[in-house]
Amino acid sequence: MSRFRTTFSTSLSPAPPALRLPPWNGATAPVSTSDQDLLQALAANQPTRRTPIWELSGSLHCSIIGTCLSTGELRQLLLKLDIDGVKTASDHELHGKGVTLAGQRSPAAKLLNKTLDRRHRVALNQFDKAETAADLRRLWDASLQRGEIPGAYWAVLTHVAASDALVRHVFGEVHMLSHLVGAANRADIRRLSQLETERAQLEEKVARQQARLRDAIVARDAMIRNLNDLLARALSAERPAEALPADAEQQTMTKLVEDLDRRLSAETRRRSRADERIAGLEAKLAEERNQRGAAEAQARTLREELAALEAALAEAAQVDEPAAEEPVDLRGLSLLYVGGRADHVARMRASSERCGATLSHHDGGLEESNGLLDGLIQRADAVLFPVDCVSHQATWLVKRQCRQAGKPFLPLRSAGIGSFLAALRDPAIAGICRSTRR
Repeated sequence: MSRFRTTFSTSLSPAPPALRLPPWNGATAPVSTSDQDLLQALAANQPTRRTPIWELSGSLHCSIIGTCLSTGELRQLLLKLDIDGVKTASDHELHGKGVTLAGQRSPAAKLLNKTLDRRHRVALNQFDKAETAADLRRLWDASLQRGEIPGAYWAVLTHVAASDALVRHVFGEVHMLSHLVGAANRADIRRLSQLETERAQLEEKVARQQARLRDAIVARDAMIRNLNDLLARALSAERPAEALPADAEQQTMTKLVEDLDRRLSAETRRRSRADERIAGLEAKLAEERNQRGAAEAQARTLREELAALEAALAEAAQVDEPAAEEPVDLRGLSLLYVGGRADHVARMRASSERCGATLSHHDGGLEESNGLLDGLIQRADAVLFPVDCVSHQATWLVKRQCRQAGKPFLPLRSAGIGSFLAALRDPAIAGICRSTRR
């Protein structure tokens, strides 16, 4: 049984030629051929159902919770289930609770399954039209191009027509997208944080300038009222001798108004410059986001080109290592390779044997139990695993058991043969070999 999906199907065995049913009179009568055909047709049209989340492999639960539900939706669901510690839990802790809940056959898991179905109802209706794994693959590729990943991922994993090969393919693409998005976002987050800090400083400065301008306008209006009162009192006295002081007050008021107008104009110009700077920063931020999208597209293209290049090298004329270099001497060294691609294992084992080392392989939990890892690690001198083609659970187990057993481990850049050959020439491997011989 596949470790990715557990599906249940019913089948009707062919009816014997003389199937008999008890008639009303106690005698037996054969069922006609047309009745047998009818029974087989009814059995063939028995309704099917989607695979619930608790029947999916545990290696898929992490990606389903992280991809198909937002943190807010997951928190609301766990609050509804009245799970302890949800209100104060971090996003990572919420994710762990959701993954644990997904693997249990319980009313809470059923509510989680219903929440996912309701959240992605549109995608489920679209993928329900697919009848074969090939149809599902086409719908998945179209959704991937549009960036509609969460609903399509849930629809494919739970569809009755999804094959194990398609599930592995979809899981691998979602796994790699998480790595690419995380790597691309780190630089953008730093830049965005810097721009937000600058914007907050500019807004604070504009607020201070507006407050000073408002206070100046209030003071100017108060001064104008006072001067108008003085002028009105002077005119009402009708004393010619006071004409000169009135003229002096009028001049003072005019100068004050001119000064306030000048300060208002200066503050207005500063405000305009600040607004222009904010607009420029926002445009620059949008441009950098566009550049990030272009970089992600370029990364996908490079990944496809790398896969094509490795496939071409694998089909080329039996070139395992560069002819200009002598194989390294790793006699007596026992290596364990966890994860990777199954079609590369034979070439990796041959390369190891040319160097004098022996290579064991574990698929990282796809078909083989992770419980075998402990014994394999105990018998190995060093453990290697590709970071782009191994599950999170297998990686965690390898690191933990290597530390407990005092065995070194070496993460590889990719599951390609080139990365493995480079690892054989790594000084760390050579040092392990020398210490083993001693």
